[in-house]
Amino acid sequence: MAKRVHQPREDAEFEFILRMSGVPVLAYFIGTWPKAIEPCRTMDLVVGGIADEYAGRLTAVRTDISRCPAATERYGITGAPSCVLLKEGEAVAHGAGILTTAELREFLEGHL
Repeated sequence: MAKRVHQPREDAEFEFILRMSGVPVLAYFIGTWPKAIEPCRTMDLVVGGIADEYAGRLTAVRTDISRCPAATERYGITGAPSCVLLKEGEAVAHGAGILTTAELREFLEGHL
């Protein structure tokens, strides 16, 4: 996991990261059930690269659905992996499934 990707252990920590970020937040939600593990590992690599590329312009947060149920519900996450771009805590874009680096870059550029 890239050093620039935050990994909150609970909803309170997730909310703290949102408040302290100062830049848009890419929250990507992962699952730990068997069918979600490999797709989420793929997204770890994609988001890690994007976090490095967008350093200073974006905060990346790897959010475990089971550890952050309030955030999962708040942003309407129904599967993993899923991405939500947040500005000042409000969702401005949603994405679901595995995204390539190019697709994630396009997703971000359309909303940053």
